[in-house]
Formats: sequence, C-alpha cells, structure tokens
Amino acid sequence: MKAVVYESFSAPPQIKNVPDPTPETHGVVVKVMATGVCRSDWHGWVGHDPDIQLPHVPGHELAGIVEAVGKDVTQWKVGDRVTVPFVGGCGACPECHSGNHQVCDTQFQPGFTHWGSFAQYVGIHQADINLVALPETLDFATAASLGCRFVTSFRAVVDQGKTSAGQWVAVHGCGGVGLSAIMIANAIGANVVAIDISEEKLELARKLGAVATVNATRVANVAEAVVEITRGGAHVSLDALGHPTTCFNSISNLRKRGKHVQVGLMLADHSTPAIPMSKVIAHELEILGSHGMQAYRYDAMLAMMQSGKLAPDKLIGRTISLEQSIDALMNMDKFEGTGVTVITEF
Repeated sequence: MKAVVYESFSAPPQIKNVPDPTPETHGVVVKVMATGVCRSDWHGWVGHDPDIQLPHVPGHELAGIVEAVGKDVTQWKVGDRVTVPFVGGCGACPECHSGNHQVCDTQFQPGFTHWGSFAQYVGIHQADINLVALPETLDFATAASLGCRFVTSFRAVVDQGKTSAGQWVAVHGCGGVGLSAIMIANAIGANVVAIDISEEKLELARKLGAVATVNATRVANVAEAVVEITRGGAHVSLDALGHPTTCFNSISNLRKRGKHVQVGLMLADHSTPAIPMSKVIAHELEILGSHGMQAYRYDAMLAMMQSGKLAPDKLIGRTISLEQSIDALMNMDKFEGTGVTVITEF
C-alpha cells in the first residue's frame, strides 16, 4: 500500500510503498477513505509521544470501509462503513469494564501505538468494542473529522463539563477542537465566548454560534474580559489549544465552582503549566481532562448530527491528497488556515 512514512523525528516524511496490514484475530483492516490531519499527529512527528517507534505512519482520525476481518470478530463484516475513536480499549482491564475505554490501561491508538491512517489501509484492534458504524447519509470526510477533535470536544462539553442550557462556556483557542466545542455547546443551549488571536478564526466562531468573542491580542487581560462578558465568569471553560497561557486563562476566567476542562495536549515544555491554585481552592473550582470518547457514546453525538443540531461538515476547511498531507503535517505548528484539514485522495 501507499503510505506517509517518517524514519526519524522532525525529518520530512516520504510517500512509500509498504506492506499491507493484516487483521489481528480480534481486529479488522479498514480501507481508509478519509483521514484528518491533527496537531496530535504533529506532536508525534516531532517526538513528543513515547509510544511511537520508528519508522512510523501517522494518522488517527479516520473513516473507511472494512476490508478484512479477524476470525474472532463477530460484530463486523467486509464492506461495513466505519469510523473509530482515536483511543481504543482492550475490553479486559478495570477501566474498560467500567465503560471508560478512553482511559484503558493498555489502550491502542492508530498513528501512535502502531501505524496509522496516512495510508491506504490501517489495522484496528479489538474491533467489536472499538468500531463505530457510520450512517449511510454521512460522508467519509465528515466522519473522519469527528475522530479526535470533535469527539474529544463532545466529551469535554457534555460528559466532563456537564454543560447545561443557559450556562456560560469559554473556549480558548478556535482551531478544530475549539470550533467543535463552540458548535456543541451552542447546540445544547449554552452561551459561548470564543477566545483566539486570529480575527478570521473568531469570525468563524461567531458563525458557529459564539455569542461573544475576545481577541487575546487586543485586551490587557483575557480572563478579566471573559468575566466581564459573562457577568461573573464562565461556568465551564475549555483550553482547546494546549498552552500554559490558555490553560491559566481558562482556569482564571471561571466563576465560583466552575469547571475547567483541558482538551488541548500539554506536552514537552508545556507539560507542567502554572495553575492559580489559590483560586482553585477558594472558589472550589474543578479541573478535568478530556481524552477521546468511547465508541458506544458516539450514538448520542450521531443522533444530534442526524437531527441537524450538529453540523461538523461546516468545520472542514479543506480536503487534500496523501501527497499534500506531508506539508500539512509539517506546518501544523503554524496554525495556518481555519477549520479541519482532511485527506480524501489516496
């Protein structure tokens, strides 16, 4: 098969012909019809993820068609249209038994623990608990865009933040994760304040439902600006970027007993950010993480999509070829363009 391969960290990847994957007894091989280009892939490429062994094929936001099925798989057959959470569970550990596959003790992640979806085919483990059936009406590009950013934001806003109608939600960073969170929070009736340094991204945030925006380059204090807009602070606040500054601001702009949800990855030099802990204690704030979403929770999100309450297709910025994905991956840290980039030509 054709795949994007890098043989050392931060070195330009190349298009290569590599052996096709074969399914594990409990897994399947998926023919990749679309796959997103995510900042998590960039983190892996520069060497921030210890799970990656070189040479490596990146990619974890995928949708496609089941091509081959392992002998122990009972729920899926060749030809099924599927997507998959970017974190897969083993099905046997205590976390999986409690329904929390997204924090499985021996989790697998295509594009990190093994070769990913910047390729014509990808292997998926433990298919019976980790695959998600796609409605016939959902195109592959939109389905792929769900894979990491949208589902992580759904879990952050709905399951972790427990956001309810009428609450104020602050979203720091209007990339794919942040824009997803804005759309989801707006759909459940929350009032969203979007924060970014790009007017172009803030304009898209307004189109997706943000009732107010803050350009972080044009205010003296982001947290104070949010507190003023929300008349006391956000009930739920998300750091959708993953930076010490946005993390600090997200916690600082909460009202008493508010919830901060860390969605953006905090790796390498950013892994130990400063936290206003005195405020966390005095105001009884909650600090939560959001790390993917279980396959069985996709039904709630897909139902909102089918009813028209969520339209993740609006988040797709551009579609590209596998060859173009190399430049897209290498330039992820420049935050160019708006929306989600999806590979649709292999």
